[in-house]
Amino acid sequence: MADILASLRSLMASQSPPLDALLVLSEDYHQSEYVSARDKRREFVSGFTGSAGLALITKNEARLWTDGRYFLQATQQLSDQWKLMRIGEDPPLDVWMSDNLQKEAAIGIDPWCVSVDTAQRWERAFAKKNQKLVQTSTNLVDEIWKNRPPAEINPAVHHPLEFAGRSVAEKLKALREKLSSEKARGIIITALDEVAWLYNIRGSDVSYSPVVHAFAIVTLNSAFLYVDKRKVSSKVSSSLQANGIEVREYGAVSSDAAMLASNQLDQATGVNFGQNGVCQNDTCDNDLIWVDPASCCYALFSKLDANKVLLQQSPLALAKALKNPVELDGLKNAHIRDGAAVVQYLVWLDKQMQEIYGASGYFLEGEVTSKKIPNAPCRETMKLTEVSVSDKLEGFRASKEHFRGLSFPTISSVGPNAAIIHYSPQAKTCAELDPNSIYLFDSGAQYLDGTTDITRTVHFGKPSAHEKACYTSVLKGHIALGNARFPNGTNGYSLDILARIPLWRYGLDYRHGTGHGIGSYLNVHEGPHQISFRPQARNVPLQVSMTVTDEPGYYEDGNFGIRLENVLVIKEADTEFNFGDKGYLSFEHITWAPYQIKLIDLSILTPEEIQWLNRYHSKCREILAPYLDKNEMEWLKKATEPHSSFVGHMVAT
Repeated sequence: MADILASLRSLMASQSPPLDALLVLSEDYHQSEYVSARDKRREFVSGFTGSAGLALITKNEARLWTDGRYFLQATQQLSDQWKLMRIGEDPPLDVWMSDNLQKEAAIGIDPWCVSVDTAQRWERAFAKKNQKLVQTSTNLVDEIWKNRPPAEINPAVHHPLEFAGRSVAEKLKALREKLSSEKARGIIITALDEVAWLYNIRGSDVSYSPVVHAFAIVTLNSAFLYVDKRKVSSKVSSSLQANGIEVREYGAVSSDAAMLASNQLDQATGVNFGQNGVCQNDTCDNDLIWVDPASCCYALFSKLDANKVLLQQSPLALAKALKNPVELDGLKNAHIRDGAAVVQYLVWLDKQMQEIYGASGYFLEGEVTSKKIPNAPCRETMKLTEVSVSDKLEGFRASKEHFRGLSFPTISSVGPNAAIIHYSPQAKTCAELDPNSIYLFDSGAQYLDGTTDITRTVHFGKPSAHEKACYTSVLKGHIALGNARFPNGTNGYSLDILARIPLWRYGLDYRHGTGHGIGSYLNVHEGPHQISFRPQARNVPLQVSMTVTDEPGYYEDGNFGIRLENVLVIKEADTEFNFGDKGYLSFEHITWAPYQIKLIDLSILTPEEIQWLNRYHSKCREILAPYLDKNEMEWLKKATEPHSSFVGHMVAT
């Protein structure tokens, strides 16, 4: 790590002008959350593997900013050459640099790896001391990364209408109508999932996300896909051409953005005006270029006339989030198959924990009788680790129809590791399962008909009263949010508190948001909406046919972590009244897997919460039955049967 920093500082000094600081971001050229191996530049320089973070390297210091999901992980992974800056607790990066770097400092950035809004925010902050954001001609990290993974040539594939639900022609027509209404004559699309959704293509350029490294430009009269042409088969090419989409090399997007700015792109293609678009002649008064400031890189923005740019959220973000009926059916079916895989995993794991470790198991609270696992050499082949059990879970998913891979690295975490919110176990260093500790697994899969994300927390021994109280508080928040009814126009910022109130009652909380959208065989984290305490959750109201997760948690550093997560679909609510004629909304659960009864403190639950839990468990049995064998179904019946206390509550209501 010291050699990496020394090499970067040497390169910084050789630049013109010499750089006083260098910013190394987590994102790729498309501002992606998850990036390919060759784009993990921040991880390479810092050693921190979390998906969110920003590194600053000065002549004498190295600092890394990250959010509350990763405080503990960053503390463990950063060397003593780095200082952790906790977002929300320490000064923001732009404030720190403005306050701590000298006047007229030159701060280097790769303009392809920073969004327009971030770059402009920094420029405003730096201007106070005449500090300057310098766009480097190359990425300095790439220059010193000797063993940087090569670019992979993975094929782009057509995503059929039976899963997509809307044709490319329909999507382009709607997009062009939106452009026209905003007086725009073109849009540069940079977010990988938006390109994939618009053109109904998928790929495997980024692990866990079925996307292709590509840009798109759409005008009122033409459409382009910028991609390594070696990835595009003749079949896919023909499909694109049939929809008026011209395939160009990935690197051509830079020059074409400049041509778009000078209104030469359509003329250069020889497109007949009005053939594909909404403009019937070349006298349209639309003169703006639409750019999403959160996803468009500064390099492409710099090719445009800033006075003729519409800086506004991409219209595709909301269009993609509003699932069509085919996508909703696919998501529901995918979650049923996924729920069956999770139950099969729990059945298997329950048996293994009892046979290998002498655990009392999923249902009983007894002490561990004895550790039956022998000493070496058999021990290494018999023991269960965070990685070996997560591999088994992947195997259960892989047996299901339409499976295409995981949707993110499985968070398989035991005891103290479960307190690391986005923990990523590694085969050489991961923990062995412990029947006396909580086990949290947050996982999901990519299926052709939908993307899944589920979290369950279990204990195979005897949980403490404190662990039960914490689990039950998380469950109460999970139920409260899932049962919410709210008027049209409500955003996720307003609902976030519902999941936290049961935790706040005991002085507990969690440092992450409560819900995110889910893609339709796309990214597992999808906007533009979210349920969170963060200000951006105010930006977009929750709407019918959106998906969103419900995942409160609680984490005690060094002890345990708890999280429960289901995917919900937003639907119209059947309310007795309709104040203000607003219309009201509610949630529908589409995730199916049991909550562990022995981790619940029944005295904390209300009769209404117990009634909800029984109804949910009853649906689990009914919905998953066709996908389970006799033994698995017997286990599920036991896992979801009403406890005697539950029955009493049900009778009382």
